[in-house]
Amino acid sequence: MTRYDVVVLGGGHNGLVAAAYLAKAGRQVLVLERFGHVGGLAVSARAFAGVEARLSRYSYLVSLLPGKVVRDLGLELELKRRRFASYTPVNGTGLLVDNGDEDRTVASFAKVTGGTGDLTAWRRFYAMTAEVAQRVAPTLLEPLRGRDEFRGLVGAEAWRDLFERPIGQVVAERFADDTVRGVVLTDALIGTFADPDSDLLANRCFLYHVIGDGTGDWNVPVGGMGAVTEGLAGIARAAGAEIRTGAEVTGVDPGNGEVTFTLDGREHTVSGGHVLANLPPAVLARLLGETPEKPEGAQLKVNMVLSRLPRLKDPDVDPREAFSGTFHINESRDQLAAAYAEASAGRIPALPPAEVYCHSLTDPSILGPDLRASGAQTMTLFGLHLPARLFERDGAKEEAIRHTLASINSVLAEPIEDCLLRTPSGELCLEAKTPLDLEREAGLPGGHIFHRDLSWPFAESDEDGPWGVETAHERLLLCGAGARRGGGVSGIPGHNAAMAVLGRLS
Repeated sequence: MTRYDVVVLGGGHNGLVAAAYLAKAGRQVLVLERFGHVGGLAVSARAFAGVEARLSRYSYLVSLLPGKVVRDLGLELELKRRRFASYTPVNGTGLLVDNGDEDRTVASFAKVTGGTGDLTAWRRFYAMTAEVAQRVAPTLLEPLRGRDEFRGLVGAEAWRDLFERPIGQVVAERFADDTVRGVVLTDALIGTFADPDSDLLANRCFLYHVIGDGTGDWNVPVGGMGAVTEGLAGIARAAGAEIRTGAEVTGVDPGNGEVTFTLDGREHTVSGGHVLANLPPAVLARLLGETPEKPEGAQLKVNMVLSRLPRLKDPDVDPREAFSGTFHINESRDQLAAAYAEASAGRIPALPPAEVYCHSLTDPSILGPDLRASGAQTMTLFGLHLPARLFERDGAKEEAIRHTLASINSVLAEPIEDCLLRTPSGELCLEAKTPLDLEREAGLPGGHIFHRDLSWPFAESDEDGPWGVETAHERLLLCGAGARRGGGVSGIPGHNAAMAVLGRLS
């Protein structure tokens, strides 16, 4: 039986980060990935036959990935900041947040809200979150701090409004305009089915969305998400890590570190001094013969290629500006609440809240030369308040797609269908992924994109361990999104698991 210092289960970005750190430290590392490629869900793919567009099919923007990890590993990655943070159409006009022109943002707030009160509140609120991000981001790569230490770190106001009180109540008090409230609250609901007026799960989701490597920026990876993971895989291999694709793990013995997997129709067994699980905790529990938890994802991901950008109802904003940032669709506070109520009652919302952006506006390299010259663009849509339970009946996916297209069409000057590119065989360039699709195709229980509900970035009990990656088994550590301080494309759990192992071996 071949023995390794560390066996990593799963070759997604976190597993690759862990493997790269450990291999660079001189450890013998084996990575087992069940897909025929590395990267997990952080990949670029040609989703439509005959169309030269490399889509970030599942995850699509980079925010939480620490610059320290990039520098430590020597990852060659170009991230582009989006000039326009967001655009929210409302009543024939829209709220434009322009990172490059403060006067334009001021004028847009005045037009939409009728005054300056919410702009002042916006500046104060995001000054607070910026300070929290600067203080918290460095701690994500350190051993866990306790609750009391963390409270002292972020300060009394931020602790009260981001950690103790439901974010929906805080937003309602700080902002008067329904549209502005909704723009703030969407960061609390991405991939999270929760009532922000009562559920602190929304606060945890919001926190991870504004920490963003100390800035809160959501940046575009040049070359798509595949550029992140292909680069990490190359670094791990160059440092000596062995990566086997098409290798499905079938068993783990946490006592002796033995891992059983199938490859090319044969069963193999290897042994690891440590085993790092870049797997959803529910999947790991099944491998261990334990009772798995039952997470539930709550989103609809729609990938599109457009022959051209759609026209807007707002004559003062260029579609290239509106769609290069986050374009909010029916995401006012009241619309979010209505959709949550409908979904809670078991119905697909009539006008699902959603947001879109066009990767190719910031990074045209993902398009082939002919497609680029034609004016085509990619469009990524992320729909909210669509939990997995809604898709269990026949026809639910088709209904959700119809409702989602109706939702985006309600804020455009023309139907989005008129702008969709067709493949050479005549098919529309549109694909949709429900939580059940992610469960079936990617092995995510309940289609939960964070593997399970997000946790606070501090220790809540001794069971959380020094790094937030420990399990009940000494040899077995989490290194994926289900670890404490997990979720999103960050590499943080991979780094922390590697540091935990190296600390034990030093």
